[in-house]
Amino acid sequence: MDTLAAYYDWIKALHIMAVIAWMAGLFYLPRLFVYHAERATVGSELDATFQIMEEKLLRVIMTPAMIVAWIAGLIMIGLGAFDWGSVWAWVKIVSVVLMSGAHGWMSARRKEFAAGQNTRSGRTYRLFNEVPTVLMILIVVAVIVRPF
Repeated sequence: MDTLAAYYDWIKALHIMAVIAWMAGLFYLPRLFVYHAERATVGSELDATFQIMEEKLLRVIMTPAMIVAWIAGLIMIGLGAFDWGSVWAWVKIVSVVLMSGAHGWMSARRKEFAAGQNTRSGRTYRLFNEVPTVLMILIVVAVIVRPF
């Protein structure tokens, strides 16, 4: 752990970069779903285009970024970055778990689109687009301001 501790600032920087990339995808994918649900018919060229965009966003950007964010975060926790007696730490952990759940929900929706089985409206995806925003606000306030 002493070797890792010497690289704490680099690990933290990697964590922040991974979170930024992950969040960009979490904000963008539901918007793709909105337009996919509202504009594309199953089997159309537009449907195929959306499917490629959604799949690559998840596979190439979002999932690797989520994994790196988790690994770097867990390393920082292992190095003592958390005060487990503080409420802010628990707010962050719970929010990150919920964010990961949102990622999983979006992944499942992508598979439905790929199978031509989407049953949700653009409105559903517009509403869901707010979930990562609310969680991001909770996480940033918990870690930076530490009001609790």
